[in-house]
Parts: sequence; structure tokens; C-alpha cells
Amino acid sequence: MKLYFAQTMNSYKTCAVARYLDLDVEFQRVDLQEGEQRSVAFLAINPNGKTPALVDGELRLWESNAIICYLAMKANSDLWPRDEKQIDIIKWFNWSTDHFCRFAGDLYFEHIIRPQFGLGDPDPGVVETATGYVRRYGRILDDHLAQRRYLLGDLLTVADFAVATTLPYAQEAKIPLDEFPAMRRWHDRLMELPAWQSPFTNVHDAASSSAT
Repeated sequence: MKLYFAQTMNSYKTCAVARYLDLDVEFQRVDLQEGEQRSVAFLAINPNGKTPALVDGELRLWESNAIICYLAMKANSDLWPRDEKQIDIIKWFNWSTDHFCRFAGDLYFEHIIRPQFGLGDPDPGVVETATGYVRRYGRILDDHLAQRRYLLGDLLTVADFAVATTLPYAQEAKIPLDEFPAMRRWHDRLMELPAWQSPFTNVHDAASSSAT
């Protein structure tokens, strides 16, 4: 398998899951600033021109949540359980995409991506709106986690990796994580996993030694 990634929040969770599962995956970095995501070769893998993307034999798979589920299935891991808990995971995927990570992702874009790509200063209106929604949905997440170790109770699943994907960037993106003690404890617990703490370990060496 070859996992195409950039050092961004959606690739963070896919690389972390691949490393957590200790799968035989070749990590291939895509240089977004050089426009490698728009190359003919990469668009043949993901016509959206975005990372991450996964190649496994004839399979071409894009969308980060689909990739992490596939990796867990490939490893026969309980990160993707084989029962009705799958529905709960899909619920958290959708909630995160539509609510929490949608607005936390806006803060990530305004405070991290804009300066990285020379797109100007953060938009104060976007920042104010996004911060308000992050606080609104953060309270829901914090309440849910108050008596739980993980989103599905005591079971670590791909849902945790998906919903937490903006939180490693909380300080730089000005995501108010410290306002939510249960969420902070949950993310600190994830940070105890070496794969989550350092999903991009050694990727520069791997990227420089292989072709896109």
C-alpha cells in the first residue's frame, strides 16, 4: 500500500492510523506548495487533487475517513468494529464534518494555512464565527466525554482519530481546547499513543527517496 499525504490535519489522522496499526504502508509526501497535488499522476489517483489518498493494488481510495476505515479493516482491528458500533462511528464522522471539525478547520485554515501559503492575514469575521461554533459544539463533545475514555466508551475507534484531527494544532490554530477539560483529557490520552503524537515521523526521508 502507498499512502499519499501532506502534513495537514486530514493526513494527520490517516498517517496516525496507519502507524498505530503498524501496517506495511509506504508513505509518499505530496508537496502542496509545489503543486504536486495537481499533477497528472496524482489526479489519476485522486481527481479532487487533495491529500490524503491511498493506493492498494488496483484500489484508489480518497477521503480521509474512508481511508482510516479501510486501514482498520485491512488490519482486522477493533478500530473499526464489526457490529452496530459502526453506526455510532458514522454518526461521529458526520457530526465532526458538519459541525465541530468544520469550524475548527476554519480556524486551522485562517491561522495556519493562510500564513503558510502567503494568503494574507486571518479574516476576523471568519475567526469570530468559527470560534463561536467551536465553543458551541465543543460543549457537546465535552459533555459526551465527561464520563468516557473515548467516544465509544472504553473502546478506541477510528471515530476518535477523526474527531480529534484538528486538536494537535489547537494552540497554533487558536482552538480553545483548554476551555473543555474532558476534551483535553481525551486528547491527552490520544497523545500518549506514539502514532498520534508523531504521525509524520521520518516522512521526510521516505519522501525524498521515492518518486511521486
